[in-house]
Amino acid sequence: MINNFLINKNKQIKSFLGKYKIKCNLNCFTSLMLKMNIQKKIVNQILKSNNIVITSHKSPDGDSIGSSMALFQFCKKLGKNVLVCHPDPAPKFLLWVDDVSEILNFEEDKEELKNQINKADLIFSLDYNDPSRLGNDMGEILNQTKAFKIMIDHHLNPSDFVDISWSDTSSCSTCQLIFELIEFSDSLHLLDEKIANPIYLGIMTDTGSFRYNSVKPKTHIIASKLLEVGIKQDEIHEHVFDANTPEKLILRGYASSEKLVILNDIPVAYISLSEEDLSRFKHEKGDTEGLVNVALSIENVKIAAFFAEKDGEVKISFRSKGHNNPVNLLAQNYFNGGGHANAAGGKSNEKLDVVIAKFLKIVKDFI
Repeated sequence: MINNFLINKNKQIKSFLGKYKIKCNLNCFTSLMLKMNIQKKIVNQILKSNNIVITSHKSPDGDSIGSSMALFQFCKKLGKNVLVCHPDPAPKFLLWVDDVSEILNFEEDKEELKNQINKADLIFSLDYNDPSRLGNDMGEILNQTKAFKIMIDHHLNPSDFVDISWSDTSSCSTCQLIFELIEFSDSLHLLDEKIANPIYLGIMTDTGSFRYNSVKPKTHIIASKLLEVGIKQDEIHEHVFDANTPEKLILRGYASSEKLVILNDIPVAYISLSEEDLSRFKHEKGDTEGLVNVALSIENVKIAAFFAEKDGEVKISFRSKGHNNPVNLLAQNYFNGGGHANAAGGKSNEKLDVVIAKFLKIVKDFI
């Protein structure tokens, strides 16, 4: 079992690295050694812990749900008492994931969630790099707990709030890192559809169905191993992309036909939806997912943005093409956000028209 692997892992690491060192430079060798040591510490901490809580960021997506539920199922197989605690409920298109209904969320289960976090001896922070991504209240609960904390994430600029940080910005998704952790622990024999389905979900959604440049050979190797377990990738795709309601399609049609703006002087396009627009079309969580990519898909557009106004706040999604348009800097420097070079998000408490005007002024200089 998994305990046995820890006894011999040091010898295995040294043997493997001795062979690997011949094939790579010193920096590559050092990075690999650090990664394997971090993985070893994480597995060891799981084995030492009894009550494990898994957290992820506000506004759950495929990678946050996928990584949370895959790690949840893996820890359960190791005989651990484990819970998933999120800031808010999952959108409808992710409710098919096994046991997702067991997730406690801060909006509906505040006191129970707080109690579970306070009695945990190990807390995972998955797919986020700072407690603020949980929302101020839940982030404060995380900061105050005495539990051992581990972050597994692939976003830039992680803050120092955990005891072990596995931050791999080269990874296409947090779900890929969860797979690599299971693989490192010699536990691939524990893979079943309950673990494999959410891992595939997170990789698929965070890579745009394997189209982004974050996809590496390892990503496809992992996908092939998940297929060997027996996942039905066509059904996962249908759950995520083919579960539209008429209201959702009408809203998206309105956004594309009436609210899409293509700038003439620079390769930028954006879509904006006011709170009135969202209410008019009976918006539900997840209905606007991917709308920013509609704007980015336009020929010659290099940067796209989507603005959604709700509850006195404007949430912004940024996307870009190529290596010369790092929209994470746009989000980080001007819109209280961050993310990846080609996919980032931000927010503002100003009025929608003010936020758009600010974006238009900034993006011309930015590009």
